Amino acid sequence: MPLEDVSVAPLAPERFAAVLTAEGLARFERTVRRGGELLAGRTFWNANSTARGGGVAEMLRSLIGYVQGAGLDARWVVVEGDPAFFTVTKRLHNRLHGHPGDGGPLGAEERAVYERRCAANAELLAERVSARDVVLLHDPQTAGMVPRLCATGARVIWRGHIGLDLPNDLAREAWSFLTPYVEPAAAYVFSRAAYRWEGLDESRVTVIPPSIDAFAPKNQGMAFTGVTAVLRAAGLAADHRGRPRAVFTRLDGSTAPVRRQARMIEDEPLRLDTPLVTQVSRWDRLKDPRGVVRGFLEHVDDADDPHLVLAGPDVRAVADDPEGAAVLAEVEEAWHALPAAVRRRVHLALLPLDDPDENAIVVNALQRRSDVVVQKSLAEGFGLTVAEAMWKARPVVASRVGGIQDQIADGDTGILVDPLDLRAFGAAVGALLGDPLAAERMGEAAQARVRDRFLGPRHLGEYVDLLERVLS
Repeated sequence: MPLEDVSVAPLAPERFAAVLTAEGLARFERTVRRGGELLAGRTFWNANSTARGGGVAEMLRSLIGYVQGAGLDARWVVVEGDPAFFTVTKRLHNRLHGHPGDGGPLGAEERAVYERRCAANAELLAERVSARDVVLLHDPQTAGMVPRLCATGARVIWRGHIGLDLPNDLAREAWSFLTPYVEPAAAYVFSRAAYRWEGLDESRVTVIPPSIDAFAPKNQGMAFTGVTAVLRAAGLAADHRGRPRAVFTRLDGSTAPVRRQARMIEDEPLRLDTPLVTQVSRWDRLKDPRGVVRGFLEHVDDADDPHLVLAGPDVRAVADDPEGAAVLAEVEEAWHALPAAVRRRVHLALLPLDDPDENAIVVNALQRRSDVVVQKSLAEGFGLTVAEAMWKARPVVASRVGGIQDQIADGDTGILVDPLDLRAFGAAVGALLGDPLAAERMGEAAQARVRDRFLGPRHLGEYVDLLERVLS
């Protein structure tokens, strides 16, 4: 199978003048100039395992768009895989988070499956890469491609987006599996300093936190009327007047209607005037969807009849996550087992991924509709759904794990809780629902923090600094 070339719309870097401070804008203009000098006559390749679903794909679509918008040659390819390959990489993914996942082995047979697919993908990309190029490979699915691509003479960088605050034996098992492939790279990039692997050359390690795009459909500004129209059109809100027309702006500036509806698992449609708590994430045990439901139902005061939405991708559209359907089935089974009186307050939303921009505008509208956004993960690489909600000035309650800790200043720009403390989780959510003024102040502080620390210009600037070192 050939590699999938992902088409990306060029984006004008000048648009950031609308959201950055004067100092931030001047710094970004210097970034664009220096990046142009470093990449002149080179192609900047990116490779990962999926073009849709998940934070890595969203970041690539945005960051590559701005690189292209600056007149540079940046390209994105998606590697091919089969079920056996993705079973192995999901085990690696879970172990890098310190969790056993399916508990399956990472032995000689699994290494053979992994190497066979990585070798085929690397050969296909090597045919297109020149010695002057830069190749950025993302996550375990591409680590095995590093040695072959280094042999082309290109500068190869490997980035791991996930990790563990305190490594355990499971994480070290994944490191041991992947390190021989990763070692030849010119640089290793991690999202947090705590995620760096033992045994790698420290002089080649760089820490670059991820970012969101303020102008992408998932984060662009929306009026209240737009929010309600999108939610009704997507089937996420009760509508007694027929399905309305909702139009949104794509990442490339064109407009399109919301055509597809979410597949809802619910007893009754969600009213627009109902207090709402929302978590948006993959159907993954590490996101603890069942724990979110328990914490909400057992520890959030129901006097004002608050509702909970767990929103995630339609599992039929996510090729690189073989566990998604099983996790969704577990959550749905637990939902059906709830007493009817409380089940009506919990809604499961499966969002279509056929059109990434359409999916993103629905998430945007859902987060803006929410009174509180939560991310009660048991482990988290970085958790950009937190920054996305913060950018929308939503108060966030989230687990004190992974990169979530870097985004939230506890008590100021959000609330951090122990991921296993359901009572504390419910108390934090309930306090924000019960004090709208405090929730509003927290949301405003959260938005300012994202502007200063987690937008694309800072991210691109740190990549340019890395390229300067790698190409020198």
